[in-house]
Amino acid sequence: MERGNRKRERHLILWDGDCGFCRRGIAWVLRRDHRGRLRALPYQNAPSPPMTPQLRAACARAVHVRTTDGQLLRGGRAALFVLQQIGYRRLARALAQKPFVWLVEFAYSIVARNRAFFSRFLFRG
Repeated sequence: MERGNRKRERHLILWDGDCGFCRRGIAWVLRRDHRGRLRALPYQNAPSPPMTPQLRAACARAVHVRTTDGQLLRGGRAALFVLQQIGYRRLARALAQKPFVWLVEFAYSIVARNRAFFSRFLFRG
């Protein structure tokens, strides 16, 4: 296919469509995706491929990003990648360095396990 006729590829965010916290986060991201680099799809609605039983189980625990070059990122690293794509390049690059990336992954795991609590805490009213 010619490049001009090809549908523009976007990075795919697989997120939990049943989670209000995730829904608000994805809405925030998409409002800031001015270049249209991202496509968000609840993992529950994702076709196979890219969805597999193993990926479905992993997506229930953490956000995943399938990049246009085929990489699969999850959790904190996926979140940093998304931040970079929507214009927070310096912040994402800094937080991706050791030891900060370990802190990002740790914080992500706490939030992911307690989404209902953080949703009530952060999104009142």
